[in-house]
Amino acid sequence: MKNSEKRVLLFLVEGPSDEAAIGTVIKEYFEAEQVQFLVVHGDITVRDYVSTDKILSKINDLINKVKSRYGYKNADFMRIIHLTDSDGVFIPDEFVHQADVENIGYYGDRMETSSIKNTLDRNHRKREILLKLRRTGKLGTIPYRIYYNSCNLEHVLFGEQKDFDNKQKEELSDGFAEQYEGRANDFVRFISSPEVAVPGSYQDTWKYLEEGLNSLKRGTNMYYIFQEG
Repeated sequence: MKNSEKRVLLFLVEGPSDEAAIGTVIKEYFEAEQVQFLVVHGDITVRDYVSTDKILSKINDLINKVKSRYGYKNADFMRIIHLTDSDGVFIPDEFVHQADVENIGYYGDRMETSSIKNTLDRNHRKREILLKLRRTGKLGTIPYRIYYNSCNLEHVLFGEQKDFDNKQKEELSDGFAEQYEGRANDFVRFISSPEVAVPGSYQDTWKYLEEGLNSLKRGTNMYYIFQEG
């Protein structure tokens, strides 16, 4: 490891806008660690129809690439933090509605899609994988935790439940990063506030997400990242 006095804190995120929005404030808060972001460029929990049996090996493959690139060993890692969008996948099937839409639409009381079958398949598959990952405490010898944003990071940070394009995500992320630059503790207070934080133990926050339409509601358990550090 290049900086032997610092241990690696590795964040797995779905897209570059996630890193752009929170990367700076995360690195400021965890300045005593060597923070690395691994952008997956998609949702690994549904990519290539990954199964519950293979999800851990898929994540380990990503970790091994980071190890190879930087020369890290398992002992160099403090922990692995995996951020995921809930995408409303825990809602009952009857709340997935047929509609003439290009992309899945998320609302407080329903999900709209051009293919109910494909969306239900995705929901069921991702649901089972998330159930497995939230019970996974280690990847080999490295501590691992997965945290969620519902329905996605933009919903949590900006309170808007819509399908942003990449340019809009970039603009929102840059603005959010600028807003909290040099104010890491203010960000932690925001992400821990009743406005967005799902209360209870870590496992309780997941049980909440699995109930009714809660995975469509604005909420996150990301604040535990800062409590468990």
